[in-house]
Amino acid sequence: MTRLVIEALILLIRTEWCLQHSRDRALQEILDPTHSPDASVSRHAPERICDAVNIACTLWFKAVLCLQRSVALVILLRRNSYPAELVIGAQTLPFRSHAWVELHGQVMNDRAYVGDLYHELERC
Repeated sequence: MTRLVIEALILLIRTEWCLQHSRDRALQEILDPTHSPDASVSRHAPERICDAVNIACTLWFKAVLCLQRSVALVILLRRNSYPAELVIGAQTLPFRSHAWVELHGQVMNDRAYVGDLYHELERC
C-alpha cells in the first residue's frame, strides 16, 4: 500500500504541474489511453487504488482539486490494467464543474449519483 500511496503522490505533483504550467495538452498526453499498462506494476484491486489516492490526497500540503485527484486515479487504474475513464461534467445553475472516475460504468471516487447532478461534457 505504501508504494501505491507514493505513486499517487507523485501523480498529484505531476498533475498539479500540468495544470499550473501547460494546461490541458499535457493532461491529454498523460491520460492517453493508447499507452500500454506498465508490466512492472502488480495488479491491485480498484478499491485499494482508490484508497491509496485518498491517502495521498490527505498527505498533500494543500487542497486537491477533483480534476487532480481524478487524473491521478485514472492513471493508477490504467497502470494496473483497468479501463478507467475520466469524466468531466458541469451544471448550469449555479455553474459548477466537476471531474470523477468511472470503471465499467461505476463511479469510483465520488457518490454513485454524481452523473445525475452534472451534464457530461467530456469522457476520456
